[in-house]
Amino acid sequence: MRDIMAKKAKKQNHSNRIAENRKARFDYFIEETFEAGLVLEGWEIKSLRAGKVQINESYILFKNNEAWLFGALITPLITASSHQAHDPLRTRKLLMHRRQIDRMMGQVDQKGYTVVSLNLHWHQGRVKIDIGLAKGKKLHDKRATEKERDWNRDKQRILKSFG
Repeated sequence: MRDIMAKKAKKQNHSNRIAENRKARFDYFIEETFEAGLVLEGWEIKSLRAGKVQINESYILFKNNEAWLFGALITPLITASSHQAHDPLRTRKLLMHRRQIDRMMGQVDQKGYTVVSLNLHWHQGRVKIDIGLAKGKKLHDKRATEKERDWNRDKQRILKSFG
C-alpha cells in the first residue's frame, strides 16, 4: 500500500514541474540545492500556467544582501493587458531566509561557487524555484558524464533484450 502511495506522490510531484534547466546539471556539479519563492506579477503567473517560460540561460546574483533571478524568460500571453508594459526578461526577486542567502553568498565569495536555477515548480499553489550551489565542470568531466549516460542507456537495452 505504501509503495502505491509513494508512486502517486512521485508522479504528482512531476506534474507540478513548470520548467527545468537540464543544461545546469550537464555544465555544473550541483553541491547543494535550495528552494526559494519568486516575486511575480499577475501576467507572469498566467504565462507560467500556460508553460511560456524558459530558464535555460538564467542565473542568480546577489545585490544588497538579496537574491535576484536574471535571464529567466517569461513570455506574456497574447491576452495580457495592454495597459501595462510587460518585460519578459525582467529581474525577479527571490524570497529566501537570511541565513540561506548569507551561506550562499559566503560560498560564492570564498570558494568560487556559482548559483544556478535548476527548475520551476508549483508548491501549495505558489511558484517555487530550486536553485543549486554549483561548481563548473571541465570539458573532460562533461565527456565522462556523457559516456556514463550512454553506457547506462546501452546497459538497459542489453538487459531488456535478454530479460
